[in-house]
Amino acid sequence: IAPNKITDFSAVYCDEEGSRVSQFDKDDVEAIGLVKFDFLGLRNLTVIEDAISNINVGRLKFKQPPLELSSLPLDDKLAYNVFSEANTTAVFQFESPGMKRMLKEAKPSQFEEIIAFVSLYRPGPMDLIPDFIHRMHGGDFEYLHPLLENVLKPTYGIMVYQEQVMQAAQVCAGYSLGGADLLRRAMGKKKPEEMVAQRITFIEGAAKRDIDERKANEIFDYIEKFAGYGFNKSHAAAYALVAYHTAWLKAHYPAEFMSAVLTSEMQNTDNVVFLIDDCRSIGLQVLPPSVNLSNYKFHSSDDKTIIYGLGAIKGVGESAMESVIQARNQGGNYNDIFDFCHRIDLKKTNKRTLEALIRSGAMDCFGDERASLMEQLPEAVKAAEQARQNREIGMMDLFGEVESIQRPPSKHMKPWSDEVRLKGEKDTLGLYLTGHPMDVYRQELKNFIPTTLNNISATRRGSPTVFAGLVLDIANFPNRTVITLDDGTARFEVNTN
Repeated sequence: IAPNKITDFSAVYCDEEGSRVSQFDKDDVEAIGLVKFDFLGLRNLTVIEDAISNINVGRLKFKQPPLELSSLPLDDKLAYNVFSEANTTAVFQFESPGMKRMLKEAKPSQFEEIIAFVSLYRPGPMDLIPDFIHRMHGGDFEYLHPLLENVLKPTYGIMVYQEQVMQAAQVCAGYSLGGADLLRRAMGKKKPEEMVAQRITFIEGAAKRDIDERKANEIFDYIEKFAGYGFNKSHAAAYALVAYHTAWLKAHYPAEFMSAVLTSEMQNTDNVVFLIDDCRSIGLQVLPPSVNLSNYKFHSSDDKTIIYGLGAIKGVGESAMESVIQARNQGGNYNDIFDFCHRIDLKKTNKRTLEALIRSGAMDCFGDERASLMEQLPEAVKAAEQARQNREIGMMDLFGEVESIQRPPSKHMKPWSDEVRLKGEKDTLGLYLTGHPMDVYRQELKNFIPTTLNNISATRRGSPTVFAGLVLDIANFPNRTVITLDDGTARFEVNTN
C-alpha cells in the first residue's frame, strides 16, 4: 500500500492475465516505506456460508430461528468428537492423513488445543507434537524459570506462538511491547549482529529481575530456538475457529455441510469421489443425479440424504442445467424424454449434454432403460425442434401445442450390460454409483482374499496381506510405481519398487 501510485516507488511487472507484481521482494518493499499485507482467500468460508444458507432454509420451514455461527459455544462435545475420532475430512486444516493420525493420539477437547495443533503441525515444530501430547495428557514437565509459567501454561511449557516469545521477553527482561516485537523479528531473521545486541539488552534487563547471566543466556537461547518457527497465535486462532465451525457443522448438520463441500469441489472429480466415500462412511446416502430431483449444486433432501448436483456431471454446462431446472420449476417434473426435450432450451443443450445425462443416470426417473432412452433421443430432439419451429412461425395445433409432439411407442431395447452402464457412470461422474465392476467377482474373491480395501488399516503394514481391486491408475516415478486400486469399498494406493 502506497500514498501514491505504486510505480512511483517500485518497478511493476504485469503478467499475461493482468496481475501486477512489484519488482522488489517483500523485504525491499518494506525498506522503501510501503505497507505490505497478505490476503488469503479461503474456499472454506464459501462452504460455511452455503451450508448455513441450506440449514436456515430448513429451519425456516419449522419456524426455528436462523443459525448464527457467532452464537455457537466453543465447548460442544459433538464438535470435539469430530476431532478426537479424526472424522475430519472437509474440516479446515485437519484433513490430511498426518493430521488425522495426530488427532487420534491427541484427542483434543478444548479450543486452545485446536489452536496449538494448527500451529504445531508444520515443519520444525512438528517434532514437538509427541512431547506436547504427552504433557497434554498429564505428563510431567518443568518450566525453565518460574516467570515463564504464566506465559507457557496454556501450551504445557512449550513455546508455540510468536506472542509467547514477546511475552517471555517482557516478563524475563522487561522489554516493552515494541521492543519485544523487534526481538521477535530479529530472532526470526537470524541476523548475527542484531542478535548480539539483543542478547546484551536481554541479559541487562534480566539482571533487574534477579536472573543471573548464566540463566539469562539459557532463557535467551531457549527463546531464540522457538522464535525461528513460532506461529502467530492470532492467525492460528482465526484458523482454528474456521476449523471448529466446519467440525461443528459436520457434527450437527452433516448432510447440509457435505452438500456444500461437494458443491465447492464439483469440478474436481477425484475430490468428489473421495468426499462421497466420506459421506458413506458417516452414514449419508448420496443419490444419483436426476433431472426431476437434482439442482445444479449438491443439496440435502433430508438429514441423511444428499442428491447429486447436475453441475457435477462431466460434459454438461451450467447454462444448460440451469435451463433444465428453470423449466422444471415452471412446469413441474418431466414425464419422459420427449417432454424433457420439448420443455428445455435446446439452443443451450447439445446432443453431447443429453447423452451425458442419460449415461449418468439422470434420466432413470422416466422409468426407461438407458439403452431405450439413448435410442429415443434422436426422435425426441427432432420432435422438440419441430415444435420449436412451429412456435416461432406462430403455427399452433387445433388440439393444443403439446399434442403436436409425436411420441412413437417406446422400443423394447436390451438393457445395457453392467459393464457398459458402469462405464457410462464412470465417464460422466468419475465414479460408479449403481454398482461396481468387481461385484460380479465378489463371491469368488471371498475364497482368496480375507478383507476388503476399506478394512486394511495402517497397523497391517509390514505384514503380508492379500487383497484385490480394480486398477484405476498407474503412476511411474523414478524410484517407485504407485498403483491405485478400487474395490467399491475404498481406494488404496500401493507402492512398488
